[in-house]
Amino acid sequence: MKAFTLAIAATLALPAGALSQATYPDKPVRIICDSAPGSATDVSVRLMAERLSTIWGQQAVVDNRPGGGGSIAARAGQTATPDGYTLYVGAASTFIALKGAPGVAPNLPIELPQDFTAIGFVSHQPMFIAVSPQIGVQSLPELIALAKNKPDQLSYATTGRGRITHLTMELLQERAGIKLQMIPYTGGPTAAMTDVGTGRVAIVIEGYSGLAGGMTSGLIKGIAVASLERLEDFKDLPTVAETLPGFVAGGWNVLLAPVGTPGAIVQKVSVDLRKAMDEAEVKKKLAQLGAYTHAMTPKQVTEFAIGQQRTWKPIAEKVAKEMTGSPR
Repeated sequence: MKAFTLAIAATLALPAGALSQATYPDKPVRIICDSAPGSATDVSVRLMAERLSTIWGQQAVVDNRPGGGGSIAARAGQTATPDGYTLYVGAASTFIALKGAPGVAPNLPIELPQDFTAIGFVSHQPMFIAVSPQIGVQSLPELIALAKNKPDQLSYATTGRGRITHLTMELLQERAGIKLQMIPYTGGPTAAMTDVGTGRVAIVIEGYSGLAGGMTSGLIKGIAVASLERLEDFKDLPTVAETLPGFVAGGWNVLLAPVGTPGAIVQKVSVDLRKAMDEAEVKKKLAQLGAYTHAMTPKQVTEFAIGQQRTWKPIAEKVAKEMTGSPR
């Protein structure tokens, strides 16, 4: 009886954070994602959730909330109870959106650490550039040459104004000295890929998982990937940097918690996330989708996000001016 009493006393003496960490999670954890089901981000998040469910012995449930340029999901994640049972996957586009730009919600862009507490890195998806077979180009240099001969005549499809696909193509045009027409699509790349395949639109840019079906079937032709080096699973696909040195662009996702979430829980989820994403099978499945992961501590995630915002801010400002009709 004395030993039991001492054990209870020792437990009560533990800091609240230690108690939270010891029992967390003891029920399902909701993970809010701003992407539509089947998108590159959604597939990566579901792989992550599946592994976390196994590690925790509790289900990690993906809650898809697309729309509003990512603001709907961000708001839901930001206002959730900070108890560790609602987490949020922040995408590159929700960090890069320019505050005050037309169509950008007041709660964007996300800023760390004031809006969310960083947990860890999920994945990044280098942007793939594909073209319609109808336009007769086989490489990025050929596409650039054609665009220079037909200024403002070639169109490109993106999955939303102001998102990373749009910003990447704006950067490409700036670096290559070309001018294209942007056609925005909602609900994922399926409709865009169909229009590119038929020649209605000349170019599409997206993470590989959104283009895989069209590329493998020959409906569209991949001509470049915006990764630092050629990807192991796509050795025959040149990088954009081989034509435009230093050009790197892609989507990325980080796991976040509402501000005020106990530090012990944040640290536990961070460690478990790294364990989940480091599994060989997870890395293999991500690579097949053209997605990759890197272990990051909460501090490194914060530094990474701030660095990305600095990199993309000039392009985002340019896009915002064009959207308002202001002169460049």
